[in-house]
Amino acid sequence: MTVTVLIADDQKVVRDGLAMMLGLLDGITVVGTALDGADALRQAGLLDPDVVLMDLNMPGVDGVEATTRLAATGSRSRVVVLTTYADDTTVFRALQAGARGYLTKDAGAEEIQQAILTVAAGEAQLDPSVQRRLLEALADGQPYGVAPAPEDSGLTPREEDVLREIAQGRSNSEIAARLHVSDATVKTHVNHLLAKTACRDRAALVAYAFRTGRAR
Repeated sequence: MTVTVLIADDQKVVRDGLAMMLGLLDGITVVGTALDGADALRQAGLLDPDVVLMDLNMPGVDGVEATTRLAATGSRSRVVVLTTYADDTTVFRALQAGARGYLTKDAGAEEIQQAILTVAAGEAQLDPSVQRRLLEALADGQPYGVAPAPEDSGLTPREEDVLREIAQGRSNSEIAARLHVSDATVKTHVNHLLAKTACRDRAALVAYAFRTGRAR
């Protein structure tokens, strides 16, 4: 299965470089490039890509606003942020807007490929430094997407195992291999975790695991 990608970046050299690089990767097809957030919204509506690879610092409609508007339209396209900015405010604004992946521009081709394929599959993929910031923000209160919940959410021992694996940043397939179960079984456990903890995605589950002392 090929994942279709729209690239949004205001710098032509970056757009062209990313398009060329992604075009060489297995499982990914670049269907268009956009020069700013407004152009990304227009082209996303026309091309219906699986993933929008979104820069944040663009003139006019920036990446956060474009991500917000994209979600508001009910688009099925998922957003992976690829930007030079990784400060806490920018990270949380992008995640709150609906981004499901967040990478900095020093990421390599394999990291970008993994993020695109992971997010297209409905999961979240955060740069390790971004994930660390998300967890550190717990000291200051509830980060995005984590609803208040008691420490005992009625998790089964196996769900606890899966939650700890998620907190280590492992994918469903990696968890399945470590726990000697099928990918489908892991997916079922993840769905139960989301429902029981009132978290909305994997990034929120990571924060929940650390907040409740289930991971260190």
